[in-house]
Amino acid sequence: MKIYDWRLAPNPRRVRMFLAEKGLDVPLEEVGDGMRLKPEFVVRFDPYATTPTLELDDGTCIGEAMAICRYFEDLHPEPRLMGRDAKDKAVVEMWERRAYEGAMFALSEIIRNTHPAFAARGLPGTAEPIEQVASMVERGQGRLRRFSASADRMLGESRFLAGDAFSVADITAFCALDSLARMLDTPIAPEHANLRRWFGDVATRPSASTSA
Repeated sequence: MKIYDWRLAPNPRRVRMFLAEKGLDVPLEEVGDGMRLKPEFVVRFDPYATTPTLELDDGTCIGEAMAICRYFEDLHPEPRLMGRDAKDKAVVEMWERRAYEGAMFALSEIIRNTHPAFAARGLPGTAEPIEQVASMVERGQGRLRRFSASADRMLGESRFLAGDAFSVADITAFCALDSLARMLDTPIAPEHANLRRWFGDVATRPSASTSA
C-alpha cells in the first residue's frame, strides 16, 4: 500500500493531515516535480492524474482525497473525523463540501488561471491542453469571500466548523486557507475574527505541522 503524493499541493495534504490525526503511517511516493506532476504519473492515470491517489496491495487505485479518507475512517474509526451518528456525519459532510467548493475550488480557480506554471493546464488530471480563463479568477475570489463569511458566522457559534469536535471539514478548510495565504498571499480577512481564531487553533495541532 502507498499513496502517490505531491508535497506542494493542498489536496494531498488533506490526507496526510487526516492520517496524522489518526496516528497512521502510510508510505508516500512523491510524484510532483516542482509545479508539475511527473510525466509517467500523468500518462498512467490520465485523465484522472490527480493527487493524492492511494494504491492498495491488490493494485486497486483510489483517487480523491475524501474517498481515501473514507477508506481509512472505516478501517480505523477512532478518532472519528467524519462524524459519529447519522446527524453528525451529515453535518460534517455538508461543511467539508462547503469548504471544498468555497475554499479549495477558489484556490484552484485563482492559481490555475493566473500562475504561469499552469499555462494550458486550466484543469487538473489531464494532459489535454486547457487554456487559462481570466474570468475564473473573479469567480474564485467570490467563492472564497462567501465561504469565509459563512464559516466565520458558524465559528461564532461552535469551536469547529461542524460543531465542537474536530473533523475532516476543518482539515479541508485549513489546508485550502493555508495554501491561499502561502501561495497567493491571500490571508483570512481581518473582519473574520472567528475564522482567524479557528485557523490559529488548528495551526497548533501536531497534524498541521507534520503534514506541511
